[in-house]
Amino acid sequence: MTCVIVVFLLLLSSASANISDNNFSGFCNGHPGIPGTPGRNGYPGLAGRDGRNGRDGMPGVPGQKGDAGIQGLPGPMGEQGVAGLPGPAGEKGVKGDGMMSYNSAFSAKRSKSHTSPLLDEAIQFDVVIHNDQRHYNPLTGKFTCEIPGIYYFVVHSTVYKTSLQFDIMKNNVSISSFFQYHGNWPKPVSLSGGALIRLDPTDQVWVQVTVGDYNGIYSSTKTDSTFTGFLVYSDWQNAQLQI
Repeated sequence: MTCVIVVFLLLLSSASANISDNNFSGFCNGHPGIPGTPGRNGYPGLAGRDGRNGRDGMPGVPGQKGDAGIQGLPGPMGEQGVAGLPGPAGEKGVKGDGMMSYNSAFSAKRSKSHTSPLLDEAIQFDVVIHNDQRHYNPLTGKFTCEIPGIYYFVVHSTVYKTSLQFDIMKNNVSISSFFQYHGNWPKPVSLSGGALIRLDPTDQVWVQVTVGDYNGIYSSTKTDSTFTGFLVYSDWQNAQLQI
């Protein structure tokens, strides 16, 4: 009896050693067991902590330029500000060099009333009204240029009892010619003419009658015949401006 118990304990001890492997030596393999019932769903867990801030991303590609908006209405005018204090007076500048001016002008009239001038000769305007530079000669009736430049000459003549034609001459060349027909008018009439002429030193300008029958230049105590000329601008002054 004691031997049977010992053998049973040995067998039981050997079976216990193989239980972890589900393998009992000396026994047949059993059939798979029935699957167990699925367990219940667990409860949601607590929210996790915020993660650390990530690094800044790379700048994106610039978008296309949008359409311009509609211009807004002008705002109301603001109030006028307080006038500021006057600034300090500036220093007086240095006086610059003045540009040299060139002058030439004359005006003369005839004293003889009915004396007809000679054909193709300078008419003498013998009464000087202005001739500061002495460029006009009342004895010859001729103006002589001393300052090169542009001059203007004009003749105002009274015509009485005969027709008149006169020319403004430059060095024996007619620059301009003017004519007044008499027409048996009982009172004097006027004939005027002028010309803009470029002159060089020693050039001469005068007035002369070119047609013998048309020589009715006239003057009296109530009406005059005058010859006037003046420098408009000089070549020397232009040269100063270009320096």
